[in-house]
Amino acid sequence: QVQLVESGGGLVQAGGSLRLSCAASGRTFSRYAMGWFRQAPGKEREFVAVVSWTGYTTDYADSVKGRFTISRDNGENTIHLQMNSLRPEDTAVYYCAADPHYSLEGYRYWGQGTQVTVSS
Repeated sequence: QVQLVESGGGLVQAGGSLRLSCAASGRTFSRYAMGWFRQAPGKEREFVAVVSWTGYTTDYADSVKGRFTISRDNGENTIHLQMNSLRPEDTAVYYCAADPHYSLEGYRYWGQGTQVTVSS
């Protein structure tokens, strides 16, 4: 069982930056792949980024490549999403997720989400 709590969301102007964090509970955090997903109003939830349990392997949605960076600190049971060059279309609720398998979908555990709003 893994509990996830996101933080770091807020309101930012286009071109600005935000850093999201996700704190995880559970002794086996280091054995889980961790991902970020987002859901904009009226749209389905979509994949943003994933990091392997070692932290050495990552994948990103095409829409955020070169702007977002996912990282993890297994000692602190935390992952981060550094978001640069933010655009209004990045506005969404961002969710942290965990799963024993490295994947771009089908995650087992989810956080409650944190709102990111990018103004033009």
